[in-house]
Amino acid sequence: MTTIVMPEDTNKFGSIFGGRVMEWIDKAAAVSALRHCRMNVVTASVDHLDFLFPIHLGDIVHLRASVNYVHRSSMEIGVQVLSEDPKTGRLLHTCSAYLTMVGLDDRGRPGCVPQLIPKTREDSRRQKEGEMRRRSRIAFRKKRSAKRAAH
Repeated sequence: MTTIVMPEDTNKFGSIFGGRVMEWIDKAAAVSALRHCRMNVVTASVDHLDFLFPIHLGDIVHLRASVNYVHRSSMEIGVQVLSEDPKTGRLLHTCSAYLTMVGLDDRGRPGCVPQLIPKTREDSRRQKEGEMRRRSRIAFRKKRSAKRAAH
């Protein structure tokens, strides 16, 4: 996904609102997930998001999304955000995020999504790392639930 930063996307300092970047990340992830499973999808979670460099008015923004890992009804989508200076062509990696998207059946309930078949070493690496992140997310949720139950 590629877009240009317009005045309505920026704050009074001429840099982009973080929420706008988050919106674009969510859309890019949804398109990637939709293309993989060919069913409606919803965002279940977003891992932390660190903004490494500002994105400015007039910059061109590139979002690269890929399905990294698939479980039964969920998919981890990785999104990389690059800003491009339109005058020089210089690219900066401004942020990345991992989103968990869930495929929905015709009744709006989680449905089975197609398996992910890695085609390259890079695909296999991303799949393995995605599985490890999934385990970490589950462990974190269990720990958080236990803390809530204790209070």
